[in-house]
Amino acid sequence: MIPNPTLLLNKLDIRIPLVGVYDAPDPGLFEPLLKPGQGRHQCIFMYFNAWKKGNTLHLTESKSGCRGCARSFFNIDTRDRQQFLNFLAREEGLKASTEIMGCWLDNDKPYRPRHEHLLIGPCKPENFPYLKSVTFWVNPDQLSALVIGIHYHHEPGDRISPVVAPFGSGCMQLLSLFSDLTEPQAIIGSTDLAMRPYIPPDILAFTVTVPMFRRLCQLDETSFLGKPFLKKLKQSRISNSINSDKSAD
Repeated sequence: MIPNPTLLLNKLDIRIPLVGVYDAPDPGLFEPLLKPGQGRHQCIFMYFNAWKKGNTLHLTESKSGCRGCARSFFNIDTRDRQQFLNFLAREEGLKASTEIMGCWLDNDKPYRPRHEHLLIGPCKPENFPYLKSVTFWVNPDQLSALVIGIHYHHEPGDRISPVVAPFGSGCMQLLSLFSDLTEPQAIIGSTDLAMRPYIPPDILAFTVTVPMFRRLCQLDETSFLGKPFLKKLKQSRISNSINSDKSAD
């Protein structure tokens, strides 16, 4: 049965459409399609507004957007290792040393596609069999609620932490940084400074594996979605907004 997120989205007032990452044999299933230019550096998050309009980004080995995405999505190294480490650690200052960055790089496991085509775009039920992850675009209140939802079915001692906020590029946080895509897990993402200019300043990505997406979609009114904490939070935001409007008059 295909999960239905309607209740969850309505209860949390999530209005930005969900975005899925797909590994599929036929890109024609995902039209309308957009492709990054060959040989051009294009962050995949440049297509954020295009996703909102219903378009899907079509990625292949030869057209993957940027060199970082080529590595994390297709396991293709496009630059000398030392140059890469120098760029990340020294030029951008993302780690204390190239040695530490090298250790991180050695432990990173790029995604290995099953098919030639990876697609990023609106979640469509008909393409569910090819879905690898789902991303919610959320504000802090919505993020708080989703974190509660992630822990709702979690039992202490489970093999994998239910939610993590790992270091890595924005595209890695959509797919390759998951411990195991077959396990229920979530990543708090869009913490990559390089991709944040392409999304609203008050929005974060919250990406889940398909098993975790199923869990979230099972939440109903008997959970916190129908209880006082969430209702009070939403009412407080309404009250604060009204008071702010009165103060401005």
